[in-house]
Amino acid sequence: MRKESMLLIAILSLSFCYLTNLNAQSKKKQIPTFTQFTYQGNDRVYKENPLRENEFYTPIMQGCYPDPSITRKGDDYYLVNSSFAFYPGVPIFHSKDLVNWTQIGNVLDRDSQLKMENLKISEGIYAPDIVYNPHNDTFYMITTHIGGDMGNMVVKTKDPMQGWSDPIKLDFGGIDPALFFDTDGKAYVVHNDAPTTALYEGHRVIKIWEYDVENDQVITGSDEVIVDGGVDIEQKPIWIEGPHIYKKNDKYYLMCAEGGTGDWHSEVVFVSDHPKGSYTPAANNPILSQRYLMKERDNKVDWAGHADLIETPDGSYYGVFLGVRPNSKGYVNTGRETFMLPVEWDGEFPVFVNGLIPLSPKQNTPKGVQNWTGQEGYFLNGNFTFTDSFASPQLNHRWIAVRGMRETFAKPTKNGLQITPLPVNASERKPIAALFHRQQHKTFTTSTTLFYLPASEQDLAGIICYQNEDYNYVFGITKEGQQNCLVLQKNENGIVSTVAKTAITLNAPILLQVDADEDDYRFNYAIGDTSLQNLGGTVSGDILSTNKAGGFTGSLIGLYATSMRSK
Repeated sequence: MRKESMLLIAILSLSFCYLTNLNAQSKKKQIPTFTQFTYQGNDRVYKENPLRENEFYTPIMQGCYPDPSITRKGDDYYLVNSSFAFYPGVPIFHSKDLVNWTQIGNVLDRDSQLKMENLKISEGIYAPDIVYNPHNDTFYMITTHIGGDMGNMVVKTKDPMQGWSDPIKLDFGGIDPALFFDTDGKAYVVHNDAPTTALYEGHRVIKIWEYDVENDQVITGSDEVIVDGGVDIEQKPIWIEGPHIYKKNDKYYLMCAEGGTGDWHSEVVFVSDHPKGSYTPAANNPILSQRYLMKERDNKVDWAGHADLIETPDGSYYGVFLGVRPNSKGYVNTGRETFMLPVEWDGEFPVFVNGLIPLSPKQNTPKGVQNWTGQEGYFLNGNFTFTDSFASPQLNHRWIAVRGMRETFAKPTKNGLQITPLPVNASERKPIAALFHRQQHKTFTTSTTLFYLPASEQDLAGIICYQNEDYNYVFGITKEGQQNCLVLQKNENGIVSTVAKTAITLNAPILLQVDADEDDYRFNYAIGDTSLQNLGGTVSGDILSTNKAGGFTGSLIGLYATSMRSK
């Protein structure tokens, strides 16, 4: 009897443990799982201008890849861009021929290099400059970190393929620093700064410092103003910035952006016999701009400026610079992109070839270069389709987060990408659980398949179209009472409203789709093998534009989850 009683007690105990565990599992919140992501661009300009042999499209980096800087060691080119509050920071690309590019990672890819948990999306990393110093065989990336108590900083490496050092804080103010290594081994830093006394709004100066390479610090007391205001201070030029120094034929050339990063943007150049000046402006300034052209023009590119030059091994020159492609209503949703043009430097000053007339979407490749864009792992360009099934244990370099590491919430698994919700929503200036892909076209379709059962009205998972914390659309699954629900929410200027919602039965995975045609955005869905249905009709994408949202970034498309949704 005693053995039978003990056996019965054991059976009852095991049964109780099983039922308790089952009950706990039923109450446990499900982690949203995304099994497929597809982004397809369909811009008219690429359909109407197919590439011929030995041509490439510009912009070479579509979407929010602004403030490009470029350097070369041998036949290896490296290019970087601003990343603001994106994480990881400063995307870095490699090429052997200036046409076919591969993203090799990000310069700033760990917490010891970035501090941006509570920053606005347009704070963070500004205008990185990359340069190779042949005197010590070292690459440098110098930049301004707005927020995070860092300011101007530099990181360095012997090999950009192998990662970068922790930041070294630099002891000077202003923004947009760039390093110049002279042929005699001396080094200098140039940057934008405030004048001692501002004469008008937008009045800025360019300063230069001598730089101690051994100690990675500017030399105290060596600073001088080398440009005051711009080309002609009597004309009250605004926002002289983004400076770079180049040496050619024993002359020193200072090239800067002028006019502000908007529709008066331009690139100007000065010359001197010494790196510290005095500098004389070229008579034909600006050497690059779209500001004098007719407002209405086909395949419009605007805001051209903030450039950097590179000399090829055969002595040719090219320039990379930022520009924007407004949509048919004039809104800039794709942000500031990286363009490239050949540069003629046969006379005293460099000149961007056709840089003062409407920019062409196509350019000729350098002699002997074949365009392999989109093939063999090279960066996609033109109208392309990017698909990610999340089969790789490592996230593609295209994916970014904001204000924090991707790996804290995003995990590729055998079942798809799991995004662990955070108790933070997209309206907050905090790290959010959203994995973002840049919007790279004016006309595009993007979709994802989602497995998810929300546990409460606080839970939501789906797609977010995000310009910043105050301007975005959220399209996802949540609960209203006990009913599963699909909701489209609009956040405009920090005010969240519901555009539309519908009750749904989640008896199969749900396909979520964003279909955008210029300014017209449509949010569609299908459960299981049913046909696509629309939610909310056609809505304006204007809140995803720089024009309305302000700042310096472009629109992002995110796979998003939260356990504290906005209402």
